[in-house]
Amino acid sequence: MQPETHASEIPQANPLTDGFVRVRGAQENNLRNVDVDVPRDSIVAFTGVSGSGKSSLAFGTIYAEAQRRYFESVAPYARRLIQQGHNPKVEQITGLPPAVALQQRRGAQSSRSSVGTVTTLSNSVRMLFSRAGSYPEGAGQLDSDAFSPNTAAGACPECHGLGVAHTVSEASLVPDPSLSIRDGAIAAWPGAWQGKNLRDIVTHLGYDVETPWRKLPKKDRDWILFTEEQPVVEVTPERDRVAKPYKGRFWSARSYVLHTLADSKSASMRERVLQFMHTGPCERCGGSGLRADALAVTFAGRTIAELNAVPLTELADVIRPTAELTSAGTASRRRASGEGDEVAVALTRDLLQRITVLLELGLGYLALGRSTPTLSPGEMQRLRIATQLRSGLFGVIYVLDEPSAGLHPADAEPLLTVLDQLRVSGNSVFVVEHNMDVVHRADWVVDVGPRAGEGGGEILYSGPVAGLRDVPGSVTRPFLFPEQADGTDDDGDSSEPGSGRNSRNGSCREAAGWLELSGISRHNLRSLDVDFPLGVLTAVTGVSGSGKSTLVSQVLAEVVGERLHPRDAAPEGATTAESPVGALKVGSFPGRNQLDRLVTVDQKPIGRTPRSNLATYTGLFDAVRKEFAATDEARARGYGAGRFSFNVAGGRCETCQGEGFVAVELLFLPGSYGPCPECGGSRFNPETLEVLYRGRNVADVLRMTVSSAAEFLSDVPSAARSLQTLLEVGLGYLRLGQPATELSGGEAQRIKLATEMQRAQRGHTLYLLDEPTTGLHPADVELLMAQLHRLVDAGNTVIVVEHKMDVVASADWVIDLGPAGGDGGGEVMAVGTPAAVARSKKSRTAPYLSAACRWDTEPAS
Repeated sequence: MQPETHASEIPQANPLTDGFVRVRGAQENNLRNVDVDVPRDSIVAFTGVSGSGKSSLAFGTIYAEAQRRYFESVAPYARRLIQQGHNPKVEQITGLPPAVALQQRRGAQSSRSSVGTVTTLSNSVRMLFSRAGSYPEGAGQLDSDAFSPNTAAGACPECHGLGVAHTVSEASLVPDPSLSIRDGAIAAWPGAWQGKNLRDIVTHLGYDVETPWRKLPKKDRDWILFTEEQPVVEVTPERDRVAKPYKGRFWSARSYVLHTLADSKSASMRERVLQFMHTGPCERCGGSGLRADALAVTFAGRTIAELNAVPLTELADVIRPTAELTSAGTASRRRASGEGDEVAVALTRDLLQRITVLLELGLGYLALGRSTPTLSPGEMQRLRIATQLRSGLFGVIYVLDEPSAGLHPADAEPLLTVLDQLRVSGNSVFVVEHNMDVVHRADWVVDVGPRAGEGGGEILYSGPVAGLRDVPGSVTRPFLFPEQADGTDDDGDSSEPGSGRNSRNGSCREAAGWLELSGISRHNLRSLDVDFPLGVLTAVTGVSGSGKSTLVSQVLAEVVGERLHPRDAAPEGATTAESPVGALKVGSFPGRNQLDRLVTVDQKPIGRTPRSNLATYTGLFDAVRKEFAATDEARARGYGAGRFSFNVAGGRCETCQGEGFVAVELLFLPGSYGPCPECGGSRFNPETLEVLYRGRNVADVLRMTVSSAAEFLSDVPSAARSLQTLLEVGLGYLRLGQPATELSGGEAQRIKLATEMQRAQRGHTLYLLDEPTTGLHPADVELLMAQLHRLVDAGNTVIVVEHKMDVVASADWVIDLGPAGGDGGGEVMAVGTPAAVARSKKSRTAPYLSAACRWDTEPAS
């Protein structure tokens, strides 16, 4: 065995001339004292199974060290104002230029966030209107904040800048005007005693409660429904045994609804009154969210609201004439219009250059005002990339986290061109990537593994891509070079991962029925008719922005959910629902009676704090706590199961409140987290840790990996069942107590799927998954798909929105949307078996699916 060599003993090449970033002794997370050399001025792909340590190397070590060095150059006082990262656990890194990171952002997005705010293009447009817009005669110049719906200076006072108003009308408050007030005409008023109280007050105020509502004078109807007055009158209850007078306060129907929404602590009461409200564009600002004075300013004859609503391609055409002016006047505040001055030319030129980057990435159909919750993951990813790539930096390292995530193969090609442009411009591009097409295009590959978690953290290979072909221990190799997995290896073994490529050799299940939707209208779906087969696995495909997520995650989920759990009876054959992302219209809906349950499995975090973890989310920790509470020592001390919870007082460490760590704030250096000095990171107090189960305390169990715990708790049925499903979806490397904040979106989704699979399968359940393979290595994808096929075999229906062609090829049915994104999409381009869709002449998915299919294709419908 060779002696261990430390970084200080390694001969150092000149980092300025040898062209490599040299990492020595990296020990971040599961990295095992890693040494690796990575070339600069190249596209380098970091690969490996999920949890192998590739992100810990690329982001947690290389990027974190570059950031640390940058902050050292910042004045100590200024460091206090900047959120700093952690100090990476690495002995030495040489040849490291400045770095820029583009990481995946998960979590809910605000309705105030838009394409313009994400790309910062809105800032430039607001400045353009402020400094170079055409103002009405006599109007003073406005600051740029006045053109933003997200500031107090610019927000519409009615809708507070949202552009959407929640209002009530006579029709919504009184759905049946043939009824009298006594018979319940004002449906928005509360029921039981409160409703009777209001009716008695109306009677004492002199209004007729016996006449049908429609026959009452309009003046009376408007006062009862909309007045802000709240008179207090003495009421003598009618039809009571003891008529004791009391003071009663009147609430109009509108006041009651708004008060309940704002102040009620009861979710059911708020849900009840919501049905009496209309949600639509604000009438005061026309849905723009802006004040009238901002909407009076124009540029090229258009208001800022109009420019925010047009596609980027059209916006580029509007500003291009100004950007191409060769002579411009001097800017002056005294002029009513500055459209032809030097400020307008400078601003429009910058805008046009930045918009061009978005057009090159295929996003010309988006508008600046498009809210981010309505965007697909692929669209959001490209927006973030465009924002970074426009910077024009030279000599830096761009560290990208799965830049192709959420992208259709056709959309990934322009992205690869942009990455090449970055490299040619003198930059280094480091990508953490699972897409083998992207890895093929790289100049260098760093393969981390061989497995995940404690089984990973080693560099299996670092070199030119072709060299990975000769590394038998790499899980990535058979997916990167599928011809070897097809049986061309010297030993003829084709049983390794990747040999099946998720395909089912063209055999497809037959539909057990059909879920028929017609007349779908939302976003870019216009009067769409779609039939979903039941009892099979269906893949919904199409370029980014074509309407896949709208169709599956919104329309189908809402319609099926409403049919399974109706809030109120709706007319047969027609469904209308409201959501924050727009009105939904659906016509007929046959086939719904063949389903009795709906499950949506997404990549949202399983928890937002470190207190939530794998063990608590799946419920297996309940079984663990019961086992500890059943020990003789726990019974003797009177400890119940609650004693072994770190979330409640009693058994937890009170110094860290059961979190296991404390924050260490340093004035001029990055803050950090350290183990709690009282419990050493165990989360529990000493008395709780004295109770042992099979020689282990409760903290020891939480530190176990899923694989270790499956063996340790094999005879505890409820825990063993949870652990087995986690193993089946490839999560054996995770620790039971691993905080939810440390989990990737792919890991969170698989935990949810494993939790769902613990249930007894009774069939007739509809599972909806939106891009379930995002963030997964192809080997992990095979594990995931095996579980999805198990669900189908149990009599359920699985529908996935997917871009990975190997997954689509393994489906029973494919629905392809297109032909483009945005307004250019929303149509069904091809439908049928994978083999049939692969032969389609209209589908942009067909050529990529054909390459993934391994059987003869048939004509598409």
